[in-house]
Amino acid sequence: MEQTFKTDATYIVDLGILNSHNEKGCEACHRKFNLGDQAVMACGSWPDDCAKLIHKSEAVFDKKTGTYFEKNYFQSIK
Repeated sequence: MEQTFKTDATYIVDLGILNSHNEKGCEACHRKFNLGDQAVMACGSWPDDCAKLIHKSEAVFDKKTGTYFEKNYFQSIK
């Protein structure tokens, strides 16, 4: 079963997310996810130019685009 993500949604890390995303952990802070953590799909300066699942505390929501961005990346494009 493939999961789909919206870029303006907040997710509570459950067992499915934990199993599918915790090998690498959070792309922004490099910590592992824990059950119950809040996470978002966010754009960042990653080499493959796609949104990645990161801790919500590492993200900024841009109301103009309706998209979450990784904090440091958002500051660099402002």
